[in-house]
Amino acid sequence: MPIPVSPSSLAAFLAGRLLLEEEVPFPLSNSPQLQFISGISTKNQFYHCERCGSTKKERFAMFPCARCGKACPYCRHCLMMGRVSGCSRLVRWVGPEPLFEGDGTLHWSGQLSEGQAAASDAVIRAVRDNSDVLIWAVCGAGKTEVLFQGIEAALLADKRVCIATPRTDVVLELAPRLQKVFPDAKVTALYGGSLDRHSYSPLVVSTTHQLFRFSEAFDVMIVDEVDAFPYSYESTLQFAVQKARKPLSALIYLTATPNDTWQKECRLGKRPFVKIPARFHRHPLPVPKLEWGGNWRKAIEKGRLPRNIKEWAVKRLEENKQALLFFPHIDSMERALPLFQQLDPSIEAVHAEDPSRKEKVTFMREKKIPLLLSTTVLERGVTFPNIDVAVIGAEDDVFTESALVQIAGRAGRSADFPDGKVRFFHFGKTKAIEKAVAHIRQMNKEGREKGWLDR
Repeated sequence: MPIPVSPSSLAAFLAGRLLLEEEVPFPLSNSPQLQFISGISTKNQFYHCERCGSTKKERFAMFPCARCGKACPYCRHCLMMGRVSGCSRLVRWVGPEPLFEGDGTLHWSGQLSEGQAAASDAVIRAVRDNSDVLIWAVCGAGKTEVLFQGIEAALLADKRVCIATPRTDVVLELAPRLQKVFPDAKVTALYGGSLDRHSYSPLVVSTTHQLFRFSEAFDVMIVDEVDAFPYSYESTLQFAVQKARKPLSALIYLTATPNDTWQKECRLGKRPFVKIPARFHRHPLPVPKLEWGGNWRKAIEKGRLPRNIKEWAVKRLEENKQALLFFPHIDSMERALPLFQQLDPSIEAVHAEDPSRKEKVTFMREKKIPLLLSTTVLERGVTFPNIDVAVIGAEDDVFTESALVQIAGRAGRSADFPDGKVRFFHFGKTKAIEKAVAHIRQMNKEGREKGWLDR
């Protein structure tokens, strides 16, 4: 005998979501309030995954299916979320949306800078008019605070808001900040393994991957760090963002480093945008100092740190100044770690697959780690108030202009410590290095011209 379930419970579970039938823990009927969609369709003789949008031939394979008894295609691209096959069905709620409990009033007593206020007004207009806008703001400009009043306007108008970001670290940092300033509205955080996975709330902070499970859910879609990997390179993630929006909705992009195409569109007036070229604390962005690092890989392989890199690290330890040191690849970083630990055994290293990544970031915030070695996993989305920053091997291809600008932006973010130092150790200057430095200098110039910098 199936367990009876009320329409309100089913609506709260399914509203805005696009799930495999087997993901729904309730019995499903052929109700007009439910829509069933074939998991894989065929378009122009190509398979199309209705969940992630994949169409590339190499992302599909065949398997002997026990359900339909045939050789069945399935999508390999989003397999980690449960198999979507040719005979599986996706289900979504098309009935009335459930009502939200609580109140979306903003509880924040901070003051916006001139640049933040201009961007905040643009966000409010986009929410009100269901339009698009790019907020182009330097690292440390206070992009989160720029969103507060727009989110409040949306919540008070009974609109549902999603902030999507490519990285779990950003979700984990952003969700509690939003819950603090919107204490009467439920905020859910969605990422791999999240306990909020089946919660229904008016304000959602999600990795872009989790948006595969949504369809026409949000009245306001905010995409943070729109230039970041993997979102900027992966068309299915861009598809997921569009699929998760309602047909009539606002789309707000946030980034410090839009790509060349978007920058050109901004200059030509083809893309609505607001630029904030200065940090909220009115101090300029730290300009990286370039320094020859020699063949640093060879030195590390021989069991020694290049002299100037070692001196840079020792000086920070002597001054009790925390620092982030970025490496292009895990292998070179892990070879270097024991050499740095000879200077101080509490020095640590972190990368994307590190099972202790969250704990190490926490220890860094608690000042239990003096120097933290990192791959580009910490190039954005995390804030430490008083640090210096170095890049080891800045010439590597992994360090694009965008990555280097973001890395430099880790320093000097706090109003109490606005003067962090940034050093790019290189084995030959690249265009990316020169463009990153030019980008930072240009932003400082524009900030001074607007009168938004004190020096």
